[in-house]
Amino acid sequence: MQRIVVVTVVILLAACAGQPPAPVEQREEPVEERVRAPSQDEERGLQVYPLRNPAVTELTESAREAERAGDLDRATVLVERALRIQSRDPELIQYMAELQLAKGDWEQAENYAARSFDVGPRVGELCSRNWRTIQVAREEQGKTEGARRAGERIAGCPVEVPERF
Repeated sequence: MQRIVVVTVVILLAACAGQPPAPVEQREEPVEERVRAPSQDEERGLQVYPLRNPAVTELTESAREAERAGDLDRATVLVERALRIQSRDPELIQYMAELQLAKGDWEQAENYAARSFDVGPRVGELCSRNWRTIQVAREEQGKTEGARRAGERIAGCPVEVPERF
């Protein structure tokens, strides 16, 4: 009797081990249509960019290639490596937020976008992407009031470049 139980448990465990993991839902639509494209309108105003390590630039370019190819997991790994080198780069942190948004990890997307805003310039296109990411993540989590407040913050991001003397 004990032998039958052991054999049954082994068979059940083998069946479970053979099942592929459930696919992660990948959604590029919120990132392109709701975060990046609308934020491009703010590019004409004042922009602030940090100096970037060449290794980080190379990793980011590779991550963008992986993202374009639909390999969000590889893109995420590459951005994680870049963040180990330059952990306070707001553009890089926001890129990670957008990858998390595309993967459907709303809480992580919101956290990364908020962190990017905290260490970033708080103006311009990056600021707009921060708040749009937070807005979409909150909407997807059912936090309608929080999403509305995030949407209101977008208006404070554009800053016009001062005229020359």
